[in-house]
Amino acid sequence: MKNIDLSELNDLDLNNIGQWPALAKGILAIVLVVFVSYFVYYLMVSDKITTLEQEVAREQKLKTDFEAKYYVSANLELFREQMEEAEELFSNQIKRLPESHETPGLLDDITFVGTTSGLDFKKLNWQPEIQQEFYVELPIKVQVVGSYHDFGEFVSKISGLPRIVTLHDFSIVNETAGKDDKLTLTLQAKTYRYREADK
Repeated sequence: MKNIDLSELNDLDLNNIGQWPALAKGILAIVLVVFVSYFVYYLMVSDKITTLEQEVAREQKLKTDFEAKYYVSANLELFREQMEEAEELFSNQIKRLPESHETPGLLDDITFVGTTSGLDFKKLNWQPEIQQEFYVELPIKVQVVGSYHDFGEFVSKISGLPRIVTLHDFSIVNETAGKDDKLTLTLQAKTYRYREADK
């Protein structure tokens, strides 16, 4: 085996590469191959790899979208039935909301329910309307006198009214200081109006 003389690498002439020793030519060839390979990879392949990764991610998203759309289309009839049920339920609930001309009658209904429950009314007044995004709250201040049993019957009958009425902010006090079993119930009743009906 021929000994390698590294001192030959010190006197290399860049203008006469053909006369270089085999070791120097081999090192130069390796450096050129590495440089050209990196250059080709950087200019041609790296962009393609980035594009490939983007397309793989896009393919995955399209598959997910397709699966979601397939699920919807496979269950389209069921979704239509559910939508019709929801629309019917919504329509029925809207019908239970009083219209503008019905709100005075609602006070009459509450008064009737209270008096038939054995209560005496001290106060029954509309309060300012509260505008919400899709509906209008119509609060009513209610103050009645009676017994616990009467209050329970009153609340039960309110829930049975044909129009939606909710009860809030209950307060029960005994203003007679034990002279009799009469208590005062103060609460806020709220009914609602669908804003679409206002337009």
